[in-house]
Amino acid sequence: MHKTLSTNDYIVFFLYFITIVGYGLWIYNRKKKEQASSKDYFLAEGSLTWWAIGASLIASNISAEQFIGMSGSGFKLGLAIATYEWMAALTLVFVAIFFMPVYLKNKISTMPQYLNQRYNGNVAMIMAVFWLLLYVLVNLTSILYLGALAVSSISGLNITLCMVFLALFAVMITLGGMKVIGYTDVVQVFFLILGGLATTYLALNLVSEKFGTTGVINGFNLMTEKADGHFHMIFDKSNPNYMDLPGLSVLIGGMLIMNFNYWGCNQYITQRALGADLKTARSGILFAAFLKLLMPIIVVLPGIAAYVLYQNGSFQTELLQDGSLNPDRAYPVLLNLLPTGLKGLSFAALTAAIVASLAGKANSIATIFTLDVYKKKLNVEASEQKLVNIGKMTIIAAMIIAVIVAPFLGIDKKGGFQYIQEYTGFVSPGVFAMFILGFFWKKTTSNAAMFAMIGGFLMSIVFKFMPHFVDLSFLNGMGFSVPNAEGVYEIPFMDRMGFVFLICVIGMYVISIYETQRGVKTNGLDVDKSMFKVSPGFTVGSLIIVAVLAALYTFFW
Repeated sequence: MHKTLSTNDYIVFFLYFITIVGYGLWIYNRKKKEQASSKDYFLAEGSLTWWAIGASLIASNISAEQFIGMSGSGFKLGLAIATYEWMAALTLVFVAIFFMPVYLKNKISTMPQYLNQRYNGNVAMIMAVFWLLLYVLVNLTSILYLGALAVSSISGLNITLCMVFLALFAVMITLGGMKVIGYTDVVQVFFLILGGLATTYLALNLVSEKFGTTGVINGFNLMTEKADGHFHMIFDKSNPNYMDLPGLSVLIGGMLIMNFNYWGCNQYITQRALGADLKTARSGILFAAFLKLLMPIIVVLPGIAAYVLYQNGSFQTELLQDGSLNPDRAYPVLLNLLPTGLKGLSFAALTAAIVASLAGKANSIATIFTLDVYKKKLNVEASEQKLVNIGKMTIIAAMIIAVIVAPFLGIDKKGGFQYIQEYTGFVSPGVFAMFILGFFWKKTTSNAAMFAMIGGFLMSIVFKFMPHFVDLSFLNGMGFSVPNAEGVYEIPFMDRMGFVFLICVIGMYVISIYETQRGVKTNGLDVDKSMFKVSPGFTVGSLIIVAVLAALYTFFW
């Protein structure tokens, strides 16, 4: 496999690099005079258009774990892994309708601020520290390491050097604040989609050529014929990949909890819309939902194509790592087959996805630390300029930590995409329960939220290790446990999330009822039904998304 870029590839890549940095500097200088406050720096208050919000949501979300990890999962699991993208589109519609009005009506700038306003300072501070650790040690490190692994596979450069380059590139964008991130993300998404489609086009053509035909349509039809098992969205419990995607849980169970937590209760994502008015925020989120429908074409189909080619004699050595098959190598292998120039474009697309996600994550880390930890506990009287400077220092510190610790976390030993989903899943159920009851049930107390936050995390750990001490085979009939290679019946992590979420909700309900009956006061948010009315245009867009999803799941069930 040719692990180098040609001169033309480097020219294309550096044109991308210069475009992004130059555009970022132009935006920064143009908006510098308007940047009067820390909130403006972190949230770009009133400055992002709907299309910038939508593009930034996707650019921040799509990164190496999608291009590399999800393509690898496409190789291993098939189209079913697309449920993360397609169910996210549906989730975004609900977030736009029900979550954004609550945040904007109550002037929420950060997720810990919401927790402080709705519950108390203790809940907010514990969760702020929790999020900082999760964002730095799971998300930032995963994006950086998987990204560097991909860049190294394509360019042949040392992986540490690739990590340093990606970190520096992301820091250059992030230091300009959310305005620079938001608008450069529009350009990043352009490169991401264009380069991603080029790789998909190549992959489908390779399949058709392998079987003596030409054209992407023939390639797709051949894939559905040669790998029929890779085109089913819902697995039954006899499927060897049921642990990763357990049947209907991908529609009505843990997948919804994971998506609502990610898209609705996550500083990294909601930050893009928190500085806008409701109409702009909703339009941007709906735009992101439409882009989400497109993503599996870019990140999943190449993985399935690589699987079909591998099963028919191609890539027999290229997909091996340390003597065993590594599905996460599928996307880099395909990229290395692109012709000169186009390879540079796809390399730029991959880099764009990685850098945009790193920048977005680093900005969220800086926002939470500066506004919810530093200003609240370390320097209450800090000036606006001081807060901005602390934010910039936090960005640099977080990136340095990620570069140092990423190689030691074993991110490449487990499927990259599954690594992030499973470890994030330890906190998702409790956090989502705490948010959703806080939104819509005014009797929810601070102690109930504390139970969900800490108890939810501990219960996730208990459910993870319970199979080693308790025989859970009795759950197999209902599809809630399956035997692993050692014959131990384990609960799929999505179902664990569903169980923990239900326990958290029940526990919060009991605690809240008990406390309110004894006179405990709660801090209900300003919520009324009129907040959830949507425009006719938004309704039409939402119905189109629902119709497309219904068609996809019906056809590929």
